[in-house]
Amino acid sequence: MTDRGAQALRLSPDKLEVGPSSMRWTGSELVIDVNETCTPHLHQLRGQIRLIPEGMTDIEVALHPDGSHVWRPFAPTARIEVDLDRTGWKWSGHGYFDSNFGTRALEADFSYWTWARLPRSGGTTAFYDAERRDGSTLELGLQFSADGAVERIPMPPKARMARGLWTVYRETRADQGYRPRQVKAMLDAPFYSRSAIRTQIDGEETIGVHEALDLNRFASPLLKPMLAVRVPRRANWSFPD
Repeated sequence: MTDRGAQALRLSPDKLEVGPSSMRWTGSELVIDVNETCTPHLHQLRGQIRLIPEGMTDIEVALHPDGSHVWRPFAPTARIEVDLDRTGWKWSGHGYFDSNFGTRALEADFSYWTWARLPRSGGTTAFYDAERRDGSTLELGLQFSADGAVERIPMPPKARMARGLWTVYRETRADQGYRPRQVKAMLDAPFYSRSAIRTQIDGEETIGVHEALDLNRFASPLLKPMLAVRVPRRANWSFPD
């Protein structure tokens, strides 16, 4: 991920290009071509990621009552194939594709949230919990079938998890009495944790992706300048003629 100027962006109905990297929809799969410079050692990362949805959805979930923040689960259940030019970075497995959209800064409307996407028999379960600045909360559980059909489901109890490397508070949903745990760290930051977790829903154990976001920490004026150190910048990059 590299910050670039507006001249490094091109968009068409089926393709998004940001600098030398791109995403394109073929009609049956999303193809992501990666050509990036990575921090902190400025090495090059190249390769391709292919996401093949098993079912597409057309729902939008309002995370805030006024619609200023929306979650869009395009393909909650999918297959993914990764082929990057690093040893061990070639694999295939279970994946998903979603996105968040908003018209205000996240830290303006939320103080904390957790999210989890869990593959289960016949499809995928997703949980979204958020604490808003106005004191209200979001508690959402959705079950997606393999063909993309969706229904709202009752929320299992909240269950605490061990904190990550930067001590971000973490919790998720699990059957009563079950203690979920991290099985693989993905990203630890002072305000954000992303990991693979093992939990249990309706008696079925599953391993899925979990995130916890502390927006009180993110809003700190001492923390935000640190983000610039993590992201390379190519302000003058442009497409070849």
